Amino acid sequence: MSDVKTLTDKIIKFRNERDWEQFHNPKDVAISLVLEAGELLEHFQWKTKEEVDNHIKNNRIEISEEVADILYWILLISHDLGIDPIKSLEKKLEKNAKKYPVKKAKGNHTKYDKL
Repeated sequence: MSDVKTLTDKIIKFRNERDWEQFHNPKDVAISLVLEAGELLEHFQWKTKEEVDNHIKNNRIEISEEVADILYWILLISHDLGIDPIKSLEKKLEKNAKKYPVKKAKGNHTKYDKL
């Protein structure tokens, strides 16, 4: 599996070869990220658990392409804003571990401020 820097470098090369940086301001990149997340969501909307399970089996490639599109935009905006997505995730996990201690949150979907 490629590391984050290698993937980001490939994305930047892809973008630069097409002279698309001019279109990639943070607002539009964030919009693109949300649009791709919506396309992923369409695979599951209005389906029962059984339908979802069957859909995943029959559409894994298409679903994986939507996941790839989402990752593309996450890595691109992270690069453009100077954010290390791995460090950001690690910090967020630490923060969430404090907000959702295992003793209170295990098996419980209640928001942290209601635990």
